[in-house]
Amino acid sequence: MAKVQFSDSELVSLYIRGNERAFEHLVNRYKSKVYTTIYLIVKDQYVAEDLTQDTFIKAVETLQSGKYNEEGKFLPWIIRIAHNLAIDYFRREKRYPEVVFEDGSSVFNTLEFADDSIESATIRKETYEYLKELITRLPEPQREVLVMRHYEDMSFQEIADATGVSINTALGRMRYALINLRKMMSKHVRNYDTNLYSR
Repeated sequence: MAKVQFSDSELVSLYIRGNERAFEHLVNRYKSKVYTTIYLIVKDQYVAEDLTQDTFIKAVETLQSGKYNEEGKFLPWIIRIAHNLAIDYFRREKRYPEVVFEDGSSVFNTLEFADDSIESATIRKETYEYLKELITRLPEPQREVLVMRHYEDMSFQEIADATGVSINTALGRMRYALINLRKMMSKHVRNYDTNLYSR
């Protein structure tokens, strides 16, 4: 196989038919791109290495289960898996992102707690947990940009590079993510300051 340059779709087909080496070629072909994509998000060599391995394991599981249906588009597919795993990592590891709306106001900038009472701490914890839940409801491109920006403090240039889009597209996705987040939060007021969402 080394002397013949197989396409991604040919290698996928060979692997599905039982040729283990075919997948090794795909790993060797794209492991650098997958690692770089993940590293740009997590900025940790060891985490990136682990998630790169997890990405290919997930790919194998999908191929073996017969659920792969993106023939000829292996690279975008594997990169999307890598993105999702990196985003999931931050969702698990960083519980309290500082999300700022398009007008510059923080989600929690009007939640003034005069003391550290159990009630205040409980409300704040519930608020953060609810925010995390709402973030998962955003469309994937919007959620991806928001998590990169607010969980990992990535610049829009870094986000654009990591996601393969223009800065304007990244900015647009962030804008719509914040608009959608504000709408969802305003519909479920709970203990939030409604003045924050009335504008």
